Amino acid sequence: MSRTYKATGINLKTQALGESDKIVTILTREFGLIRAVAPGARKHNSSLGGRSGMFVVNELLIAKGRSLDKITQAQTLKTYPGLAKDLGKLAASQYLAEIVLCEALSEQPQEELYDLFNEHLHRLEMVSSENPSGVLAHLAHGVFHLLALAGLTPQVQICCLSQHPLKPDFTDPNWQVGFSTPAGGTVSLEARERLRKEGERGAEEQRGRGAGGQREINNQFPMPNAPFPMPNTQTVVVHRQEIPVISCRLGAMELALLQHLSQPEIMQVDGAKDHHWLSVEQTLRQYAQYQLGRPIRSATLIDSYFAANHDATV
Repeated sequence: MSRTYKATGINLKTQALGESDKIVTILTREFGLIRAVAPGARKHNSSLGGRSGMFVVNELLIAKGRSLDKITQAQTLKTYPGLAKDLGKLAASQYLAEIVLCEALSEQPQEELYDLFNEHLHRLEMVSSENPSGVLAHLAHGVFHLLALAGLTPQVQICCLSQHPLKPDFTDPNWQVGFSTPAGGTVSLEARERLRKEGERGAEEQRGRGAGGQREINNQFPMPNAPFPMPNTQTVVVHRQEIPVISCRLGAMELALLQHLSQPEIMQVDGAKDHHWLSVEQTLRQYAQYQLGRPIRSATLIDSYFAANHDATV
């Protein structure tokens, strides 16, 4: 007889199998990420039809199989009906689910990831449908927390170059800070410019020393075909700090919003507009895709939704 086990999990992904079955990818508290067949789930009267839907939380009885496990019983514990009723919320939920799929491990407990994902789905569901920036804010909050749980938090409180704290300057409308995806976070543009100038001076000095050394060799050995015994030399390697590539530039409001995302609850920041949150989301998106090594496909739905929403309100 096949061995069976119990698990509590939330459905992250489904795909058709054969004429009437589904393969469901589930994040479980007890065993992490599992893939299991929901037999007959695509039949009209199947008891597993609704229970195998996206973002449904079930208490499961699963039978071990040779290649794929099989769901034999499912008891629904929670659903998120509000997500399916709003395109922005649904896109944001799928966006977070893609990150969870990249981070989740198999065959070991994933309690923190399970709880965090469900918490952010609940927060997204509670956002007013008349507040598109609220969806963006909660999406960015969820992405930041998921990255933090995986140990991939971007550095947004200090400069990656100087290690000095960064404080948004709201008194200067032209104030900006850089964000470098490869460097892992925020970069003071002044510190980067100083590093660039130091590098140029160092290169000039190195060229000068090289030219001087060549003149000295030419004076000592004027004949090109003369014997040239190799002297004992010592090579000194100087490691210079690399100048980080700036992926984007952020204003004072965008930096303030990024710095608030580390808090347990989303905070209202006076003066924050939709375009500020969109800039923050796009910055985190680029960073997350770089760290995870794959594109977030649901992000295109976010772009389409908020572009349409902007056109409708202008």
